[in-house]
Amino acid sequence: MKITVFTDGSSRGNPGPGGWGSVIVAGAVSAADSQVIELGGGETRTTNNRMEIMAAAEALAHIGRELKAKDASEIAIHTDSSYLINGITKWVKGWQAKGWITAAKEEVQNRDLWEALMSAVAAAERATGARISWKYVGGHVGIAGNERCDEIATGFADSILKNDPSLKPSLYRGTFADYLVSNILDISIDTEATKKKSAEKSEKNSRSKAKAYSYVSEVDGKVMVHYSWAECEARVKGKRARFKKALSPGEERAIAAEFGSKSK
Repeated sequence: MKITVFTDGSSRGNPGPGGWGSVIVAGAVSAADSQVIELGGGETRTTNNRMEIMAAAEALAHIGRELKAKDASEIAIHTDSSYLINGITKWVKGWQAKGWITAAKEEVQNRDLWEALMSAVAAAERATGARISWKYVGGHVGIAGNERCDEIATGFADSILKNDPSLKPSLYRGTFADYLVSNILDISIDTEATKKKSAEKSEKNSRSKAKAYSYVSEVDGKVMVHYSWAECEARVKGKRARFKKALSPGEERAIAAEFGSKSK
């Protein structure tokens, strides 16, 4: 039996409210007893990288704790985080050997989660008898497993950001036959989604280089407009906040309306 896992993490601000999501598929699509388990959660103040690590650690901990499938041939983890893959396959052993100090003589960031992930890897391999493989997949390019994990992660992040429990996604646990994401194991890239992502990246790059007309921030429900980045940064740094750059007066008004209050 093969165990296929998809994971993703998200944060609204870095740091800010965040969420993680995982989908575990135990068995083949054709097998009547194949199971799908969705996992997810969130934290009030976190980073995207921490959520990426947690998604994988929680999925593997669940496998080690509950599946105990001794006939598993492989555990394949699919993620869009190069940081996660490089960390667990290349960096952790060196960090551990050096007492969790980097080459720059600084403490390794997210040590607690890296150690939790290492323990989860060992537990999953011990419980299943399978080796874990780490596979990179592009984010937001139409891969069903990645898209579903993103939905779970962002749902938990938004529920915390907006203090709205109704935004938390429902997590499925049951047979593959009843699972709504029927193409969950299809890792082929959607060409149109790839083009859209490329266009969005190009637009984002153009916006980042464009001169700002103003910056709009929201902290504790109060929206303000700033005419320098230094002023905006001073307001939002270290807080649960939202902020955006406006390129025109009209965009400034639209962002202020989106943030839910009149600008000041």
